[in-house]
Amino acid sequence: MIGIIYEARPNVTADAAALCLKAGNAVILRGGKEAIHSNTAVAEVMRNAVEDAGLPADCIQLVQDTTRASSIEMMGLTDYLDVLIPRGGAGLIRSVVENSHVPVIQTGVGNCHVFVDASADIDMAVNIIFNAKTSRPSVCNAMEKLLVHRDIAEKALPAIKARLDEKKVELRGCKRTCEILGDAVLPAQEEDWSCEYLDYILAVKVVDSFEDALVHIARYSSGHSDAIITNDYTNARAFTERVDSAAVYVNASTRFTDGGEFGCGAEIGISTQKLHARGPMGVRELTSTKFIITGDGQIR
Repeated sequence: MIGIIYEARPNVTADAAALCLKAGNAVILRGGKEAIHSNTAVAEVMRNAVEDAGLPADCIQLVQDTTRASSIEMMGLTDYLDVLIPRGGAGLIRSVVENSHVPVIQTGVGNCHVFVDASADIDMAVNIIFNAKTSRPSVCNAMEKLLVHRDIAEKALPAIKARLDEKKVELRGCKRTCEILGDAVLPAQEEDWSCEYLDYILAVKVVDSFEDALVHIARYSSGHSDAIITNDYTNARAFTERVDSAAVYVNASTRFTDGGEFGCGAEIGISTQKLHARGPMGVRELTSTKFIITGDGQIR
């Protein structure tokens, strides 16, 4: 029995129910008040379809109470729920992780970084950054932080800003970034480095070295998706080995972190933890192991 607590997207109702059912699970869905009418309609269609197929309609259940009380009650259903999966913003996920007595799979928060190394192709960097930030800024695999090596910063940053200006992306920069780009950049505050904006906002930092970039990512990354743009094979290998995230990219956009893109099929979320699932979670990650042993009298 899987519980899903999510916010405003009614597609989660269909996606989560279908994946849980395909993996042989029942599911209790608790969506937000913003989409309760859509959620109710989708759940009713799916419950009827399940019943027509010869299964109990209650394989799929939707909680109608959208108050905080229903979420709290689900977090305490240790006798009924095997796992609880939160889908939504950082506040929702943090609340479930901190308060749930039911085991939780932590998904979704994406403070994703792109690091432009000293050897990077600037045109490639501009295209990747533009895609990673602006193609769909409200999703967890969109980039939120840009790190640029100081040796390439004076050439790369103006080109990057000019492209991001097409989408009116607000830049918040470190002192060196502000010196290079001028008044068009807002000074970054400490909280910017850990914030998941989910908007046309990007924090930018000029780093002194490859090592400084790794230290910054280790401190602030949410462990979702981080990328390096480089023509240095040694740095590319070191980045993939030392950055401890679910998806690590070399010369590609973080926007590829997706079950369908990875060939895993539909996903119920992107897990940023290590037990038991990490990265895109599909049908396989919604199953558990059962050992069946037959013998002819063996004893131990």
